[in-house]
Amino acid sequence: MALRRISLRDFVIVKELGLDLAAGFSALTGETGAGKSILVDALQMALGSRADAGVVREGAQRADIAAEFDGAEHLRGWLDDAGFDTPDGTLLLRRTIDAQGKSRAWINGSPATAAQLREVGGRMLDIHGQHAWQTLTRPEAVRGLLDAYGGIDTQPMARAWQAWREAQRALDAARAAQDSLQREQERLAWQIGEVDKLAPGADEWEDLNARHTRLSNAQSLIDAAQEAVRALEGGSDDDGSGGATAGLSRALAALQSQEHLEPDFRAAAEVLASSLAQAEDAVHSLGAYLRRTDPDPQALAVLDERLASWISLARRYKRTPAELPALLAGWRQELAALDAAADLDALEAAEAAARKAFAAQARQVSAARVRAAPRLSKEITTAMQGLGMEGGRFEVALQPHDPPTASGLEDVAFLVAGHAGSTPRPVGKVASGGELSRIALAIAVTTSQLGTAQTLIFDEVDSGVGGAVAETVGRLMQRLGRDRQVLAVTHLPQVAACADAHLVVAKQRDGAATVSTVVSVGRDARIAEIARMLAGERRSDTSLAHAREMLDRAVQDAAPVRS
Repeated sequence: MALRRISLRDFVIVKELGLDLAAGFSALTGETGAGKSILVDALQMALGSRADAGVVREGAQRADIAAEFDGAEHLRGWLDDAGFDTPDGTLLLRRTIDAQGKSRAWINGSPATAAQLREVGGRMLDIHGQHAWQTLTRPEAVRGLLDAYGGIDTQPMARAWQAWREAQRALDAARAAQDSLQREQERLAWQIGEVDKLAPGADEWEDLNARHTRLSNAQSLIDAAQEAVRALEGGSDDDGSGGATAGLSRALAALQSQEHLEPDFRAAAEVLASSLAQAEDAVHSLGAYLRRTDPDPQALAVLDERLASWISLARRYKRTPAELPALLAGWRQELAALDAAADLDALEAAEAAARKAFAAQARQVSAARVRAAPRLSKEITTAMQGLGMEGGRFEVALQPHDPPTASGLEDVAFLVAGHAGSTPRPVGKVASGGELSRIALAIAVTTSQLGTAQTLIFDEVDSGVGGAVAETVGRLMQRLGRDRQVLAVTHLPQVAACADAHLVVAKQRDGAATVSTVVSVGRDARIAEIARMLAGERRSDTSLAHAREMLDRAVQDAAPVRS
């Protein structure tokens, strides 16, 4: 993936800019104060850095930044998961920031968050700032560089650490809460025992109420059944006409005797036959009900007592009677959890197992760091020799850390000896600013191949460098540009001469305002710019000739060697 185009509108002192970028190594130069780092700042905004209203050009409503990349195929999975399109393998990031500091972002035209810009940006661009050495004093950055160089996966160790910490917290909480746990266990056990005496069934409350209703109204139910039977069959005190079944039988017989004469009677007879059968079934069912049903005062008293127990317990625990079974089940679950939490033996065993698992992962990481540290030390030491620090030595020191941390069993520190015979000291204590810049550059060059980002940006990392060392820096950038896209903001003519493409930043007056422009220059303008960098504004034939010579030599050095 490479950065193909940057578009800016109303950003700092840029009114409008559309800049196409080439592959290989591009140098960005310009006079002091012209805004050489504006492009880097804009890219950082496009990649999700914190929005700041100060980047909006004075008098404008909002700043608009867009960065277009190609070769985004390896991001297709991430983009699809996040809901973004990937048309033709291109990636377009856009962000606007208004004068109040509010920002909006898009990825391939779809709204995005700043966090998503940062996540995808870390896979595309690797920016090394002029104060990159400051990160080398931060333990997490140092450790991250070593782990990345060694290809060390620390995620299993981090997960094991988290599991160990959780086991420790559970054990510590159980130890600290033994007294309260015991009291809570006793309370729950007593409550469970009390409700257990009732042994409330899941659907028992509804059944109790239904049975109680029937027993309470047993006599009226019996009376109703008897009255219904008398109405259907007739009784001893009737007028001789019989009950409903007798009447249905007579009506049915009358119709059936004449249906051979009147076919229409057949349908009515069928209805009467069905009604008679249903009435006889009802009589049979009611008879069976009456034979098994009697008022039962004793059973009613038992139901009254059980219902009272349900209601009493429900009032005590401020629940409805129907909630008692679920309440009892919940208490049993709580008690089981408390029993498990109070099981110190089990918790201690779990903590020990988690500690052992973390230690195993941490030892693997330590072994990998021990193997990677001398290799990284050697590579950076070699890079330092070509950056004017002959005899200097770089050392990756692993210092055991007790107790261990989430980062492992050791601290990682970068130590530097600036010249032969000196004792390596922490990078942050190296006195010379020039040395710090060169060390940071040596580390940046050595580790630039670690990430997946195909675009590397160096923002004045050559500060404090000059002379022959500057030529070495230029050749290093040139060599990096063979495999990746490199953009370097530089003030060194030796570095600019080694670039495959040259961008020049200049300030101009636009009415009452000052604006900044960036243009890609050809050979003649490039010679003039390098001459300016060599001699200032007072260019001479000598400086122009020197600039021409530097460009020719850089082209010769970059040409492939033929056998």
